[in-house]
Amino acid sequence: MSDKQGIDEKHVNDNAETLADSKIENGLSSGRTSSSTLSTTSSDAFPDESFRAPDELLNAQALANLLDTAVRIPFVGIKVGLDFLIGLIPGVGDTLMLLASLRIVYLGKKMNLPKPLMHKMIRNAVIDYGLGFIPIVGDIIDLFFKANQRNVRIMEQYWVAENKDIIDAIAKRKYEEWERNNKPE
Repeated sequence: MSDKQGIDEKHVNDNAETLADSKIENGLSSGRTSSSTLSTTSSDAFPDESFRAPDELLNAQALANLLDTAVRIPFVGIKVGLDFLIGLIPGVGDTLMLLASLRIVYLGKKMNLPKPLMHKMIRNAVIDYGLGFIPIVGDIIDLFFKANQRNVRIMEQYWVAENKDIIDAIAKRKYEEWERNNKPE
């Protein structure tokens, strides 16, 4: 590695840390909602353990787990949720589960997801709904096409990308603490 490359990498790392620190100090992050809190300690400007995912994301995760993976089928090991079970009721079951899926989409909207991601989430919910109208085959496909889980993954990836600087700063601090506490003597 040349000296210039080493200097450039250090400059990039210093700039990233400065940006993360300024976001942390100002409590700013473009993807953070009001339920994601930041607080600082008096000794440094790092977020503490109160920094967490927004309530909308946590609620969407819980709902998706209930709808898609709440129960494991014995001996087979496949997880199913209310979406599969209630979806077995022709027409009405699928419509009820579409409404539940749209709740997750609404939570994504409250997180200010960009329109292309919102369209992707709506598409997943509509595909899941449409599959429910195909007798037997649609129900079997529904075992494996878990639209609610897919939509939550979209929300999670967006939130992590929007809060990467803060998450990295927390991880770095935790690693440094671990390193200090585990030094061989």
